[in-house]
Amino acid sequence: MNKKRNEAVNSENLRIGRQIRDIRKAKGVTLAEMAERIQRSVGYVSQVERGVSSLPIPILQAICDVLGIQISWFFHSDREAPAEELNHIVRKSARRSLSFSDGGVREELLSTRLSGQLQMILTTFAPGARGSEARQLKGEEGGLVQSGMIELCINDQCFILHEGDSFTLEANDQYRVRNPSDEEKAIVIWNITGGY
Repeated sequence: MNKKRNEAVNSENLRIGRQIRDIRKAKGVTLAEMAERIQRSVGYVSQVERGVSSLPIPILQAICDVLGIQISWFFHSDREAPAEELNHIVRKSARRSLSFSDGGVREELLSTRLSGQLQMILTTFAPGARGSEARQLKGEEGGLVQSGMIELCINDQCFILHEGDSFTLEANDQYRVRNPSDEEKAIVIWNITGGY
């Protein structure tokens, strides 16, 4: 009985550690930056990401604060995905999501993980909301405006895109996105290669 419990705890530590690593890398936070901001050693953060060290809730909350996510990101839904689906299928009811603290932008992970070469993200912009400030691409990105409209500025040019419009961004493009509507939310589905 004790052995099964230990295996379950180790499996949970590994799952949470991998998610922390994926989000940290996706947000461009180094191990050293994370360690400094949560006031722990680089070795400790590395062990947490490998599932070797246990993770008390206060430390997990500090990590969430650094990554700008809710602690609920790390908790399962009651309905676990079958083992054969884990690396291939994301059910709508089991999507992981991030709501950014500046408000108005919510992202849902449509792909099974953030660490692969291809990610799919569904972003909802509340009326008037804008994405993070101009981002420099690491790879290529593309998107489809599923509903509403967005203003997409690429380098020095800005475009208004409506429902059904799509776009492609190349490596080295700088861009920013906002929902110019005062009344209607906008939903964009992104395909991202080379890191989010």
